[in-house]
This record gives sequence, C-alpha cells and structure tokens, in this order.
Amino acid sequence: MATIQDVARAAGVSPMTVSNVINDHPHVKSSTRAKVVKAMEELDYRVNHAARNLRAGRTFTIGLAVPEFDRPFWGHFATRVIEEAAAYNLRVLVEQTGRSKENEINALALSRNRMYDGLILSTVGLSAGDANMLRVDYPVVILGERIFSGPVDHVAMDNVDGAKAATAHLIERGCRRIAAVMGPMGTDPDASSLRYAGYLQALETAAIGSDSSLHVTINEFTLKGGREAVDRLLHAGTHFDGLFCATDTVALGALRALHEAKLRVPEDVKVIGFDNLEEGEYSIPALSTVDPDSTDMARTAVKLLVQRISGESPEREPLEFISSVRVIARGSTAAS
Repeated sequence: MATIQDVARAAGVSPMTVSNVINDHPHVKSSTRAKVVKAMEELDYRVNHAARNLRAGRTFTIGLAVPEFDRPFWGHFATRVIEEAAAYNLRVLVEQTGRSKENEINALALSRNRMYDGLILSTVGLSAGDANMLRVDYPVVILGERIFSGPVDHVAMDNVDGAKAATAHLIERGCRRIAAVMGPMGTDPDASSLRYAGYLQALETAAIGSDSSLHVTINEFTLKGGREAVDRLLHAGTHFDGLFCATDTVALGALRALHEAKLRVPEDVKVIGFDNLEEGEYSIPALSTVDPDSTDMARTAVKLLVQRISGESPEREPLEFISSVRVIARGSTAAS
C-alpha cells in the first residue's frame, strides 16, 4: 500500500503538505493540492482511517449489543438506533449476545479496546452481582431495568404499567379468566417478571383472583412458543376468555393455535401482546398490543451516549429513562 511518503515523493512536496491536503487545510495552494491529489490517484493511496481514529482517540463508531436479531423487536430497535446515530455522523456496529453473560462481557471488552467510542448494551446474562464490570472508562448505556448500581445511564420500558394496562384492557372488554404467557423468571427483575407483576396488579385492582393454572411459562419468545402455550392450556382443559402474551411474536403464535382449535378471536378469546410490532397490524384479526415507544427509547439511548462521548455532561449523575406505554386496541380485543 502506498504511504504518505510515497505520495510526497511523487508530488514533489513534503509529507506535511500531503497531510495538509488530506485534512483539507485551507492554506494549501490550489496548484499544490492538484499535484498531491493526482499523485494519490496514480498511486491508489487510501487514507488509513483506523490510524487517524487512533491518533484522535475516536472511532466515530458506537456498539449496539442485543440478545438476538431473529426477533422482530430487536431488529426494529437496531434500525432505529442506526437512524438516530446517523444524525450524529456515527456508525453502529451491532452484535448478537445470545443472552450470554460471556458475550455481553466481550461486547464491553471491545469498547475497552477502543473498537467503539461507546456502547449500548442490553443486559440479560449479566446480573446485579456483575455491577463492577460496568465501572469502565468509556460511555455505556444499559437497556433494561436498573439492576446495576454502576455509574451508567439506563433506558427501559415501563413493563409493569404496560402489562397492567394490557390486562386492564382485557378486563374492560369483559374477560375474567385471563391467561398470561411469560418467559422464565430469574432472581433479577426482567421483562417476564415485571410484566407478570403488572398482570397480577391489574387482576387485584379488579378484584379478580389469580389462578396459577392460567400462567404458562415458555423458554423463548417465539411464534412456536406462543402456539405451544395455547396448546398446553387447551390440552389441560383450562378455560380462559382472555390471553395476555409477553410479546407480540408470542401472541401471533397464539392466534394461530386458537384458529387451529376453532376458537374465535375475539368472540371466544380476546388476545393482546406487547411491543407494537408492525406485523401485528396484518394478522387476522389485527393484534391489540402495548406500544412501549421503542423509537423514543432508541433516540434517548443514542442521545445519552453521545452526551457522554462528547463530554457534554461528564460529571452528571447516571440517568434512568423509562419510556411511556399505551394500549393500541385492534380487532383481537374488539367488543364481542
């Protein structure tokens, strides 16, 4: 590869002059600039951006590490982050952690090695006991509940209130036997445990007793998981007239199982999900859902990270942003 020295020799100028041309210095004569540009073209010289970033202490790249990309929510969220980062002239390098503690630590290590200027990290594998790993000398924004005491900003959705509103919506539509399909619940707060808590709160507020037979746990938030959850309820002979699913993806799988069982939605069972995926608008019937405003979450996460990277707010206390939630009522919970 050609070097600055090679270009300088070919153009008959000093290496400093070549550097001035590359960095668009205003005091380079137009004739000199033309000679340097010509030499660069003839030698096929390429600017070593990695070296320039290393010297400047910036890569102009941020990392986004999330559990998976084969779930619509995270794919849509990554798109929003990329769009927001572009407004700051930042690139986004995305990683899939697979809900693994080791992979989340590796994502932190890449920032430590200056591959990124900062990192947006969804923590699933890391627990409250791993808070010290977040005491790093570069900006980090955590997606998820504030289970860490480390000095990092948090961006989360209101899982409890969102689930409470979803369940209350089913109750308002006349449901009294409401099943809840959730994922495994760990010792630290997570989406499943918080959404289940909101579900129980709504039942308590309406003076409806909870029934453990209506709580179904699935291992993954997939279409298959939603379908199998409904199959388990039906095979157990459990009667339910409402169904709250932890995610829209799970709810779409549940709609399929109800259709196969010849149960009508919303006449026999009303169904609501969580995430406001675009796909839910096109199911039959269209899926009611909770909108956690993931666009605002992405915008805020990028903004907080940029503030830390640029040094705008180096001394401020860590912030916690919780997005607003709202129920979007569609055909799957329409009045019978």
